[in-house]
Amino acid sequence: MNTWWLLLPWLVPLAVLLAASAFFSGSEAALFYLSPRDLRQLQHGNAAQRVAARLMESPQRLLAAVLFWNLMINVAYFAVTSVAGLYLQRQGMLAAATWLSLGAVLAIIALGEMLPKSLAVVWTRPVATVVAVPLAAAVQLVQPVLPVLEAVAAAIQRVLFPRFRPEPYLEVQDLERAISYSTDDAALLEQEERVLHNLLDLSRMRVEELMRPRNHILVFHPPVSRRQLQDRFPRSGYVFITEPDSDEIAAAVALQYLWDLPEEHLENYAEPVLYVPWCTLAADALQQMREKDRRVVVVVNEYGETIGVITRDDILETIFAEGTSRTERLTGRAAIEPLGEDRYRVTGMTTLRRLRRYFHTNATPPTHAVTVSGLLQELLQRVPQVGDEAQWGPFRFRVVQAPERGVPLVELTVDRSALQPQEEEP
Repeated sequence: MNTWWLLLPWLVPLAVLLAASAFFSGSEAALFYLSPRDLRQLQHGNAAQRVAARLMESPQRLLAAVLFWNLMINVAYFAVTSVAGLYLQRQGMLAAATWLSLGAVLAIIALGEMLPKSLAVVWTRPVATVVAVPLAAAVQLVQPVLPVLEAVAAAIQRVLFPRFRPEPYLEVQDLERAISYSTDDAALLEQEERVLHNLLDLSRMRVEELMRPRNHILVFHPPVSRRQLQDRFPRSGYVFITEPDSDEIAAAVALQYLWDLPEEHLENYAEPVLYVPWCTLAADALQQMREKDRRVVVVVNEYGETIGVITRDDILETIFAEGTSRTERLTGRAAIEPLGEDRYRVTGMTTLRRLRRYFHTNATPPTHAVTVSGLLQELLQRVPQVGDEAQWGPFRFRVVQAPERGVPLVELTVDRSALQPQEEEP
């Protein structure tokens, strides 16, 4: 009991310093974990969120200030711990001094570093909003010494982290060889080869083969409220916002990435989109999305009209998911369903590339169409109707469903004798 009374004058300042250390550790993790997209949204948020965005306009200065404060606080923390330990030793309480020193070290590691950083990474934007104003004040207090700290940091960076020379460009054969040597697990090797094959497909596939058609996405004119969604969560995970004076898509709200869905003015959380023509290769679209930090690509036709969209999740699913197709993503049903011997049910949204790959053949006449629906329109020279039939190489199509504004459903009969082995595309 007497021991606790002797420790009390030291535990209070230690607790204050521990809380301060946790504050700066969590602040550093939260602010530097913000993505460029998060920063753009914070710029249009409340006052505290705008302060957080302004702090990250000079990340090196902010980091120098945070590290300075963290260093000063930790030095003071261990100084108080040492003085308290010496005091207890003079009082003949060697065990209490030992436990105090050990507990102080464990506390600064667990409560001053690990826990606040972990929480800040999980709740990045809320934590960044809470700490923004006091952190901005702390940065202002050390403003006079920041130039010196930045100069020291730059000097250390030049000495310890010189520029690295870029590696030579890897060829496809190099990737295949690396995959074959990477594992002896046959199942894992098969998965890696499939992913590589899908990546190569992106360089041959146009965006119109991957896009979600305009009539399969939710599009609203601003202002947009939560009530307008009517509790419908779009399959794409995005709500698309048009320009105020037209029906063309100008921005997208990524619902699955919002930690708090507001009741009104969802357009304030919208992100700009990227525009590409229908003939752009999917690999080129992905590269542009990475360079310009966009989650959504809007596909336009030769008249500049929106005909569909592609999200980053669509491309990632195309690369990594096994056996999925655009039809499954949009409708939840398989693109090609067996019905019996050489008979299949196919949706009009199924791409001709997938059809050829499914039957391992290239024995088809040339066409400008990309999907089964487009092929039927090209062969029939009109909108398909129920009962229409058309022949395309070894495939015979019969339309069984033909909605006025939708994708037709087709029964496919395959002439196996006319199939030829599929050759590797150049």
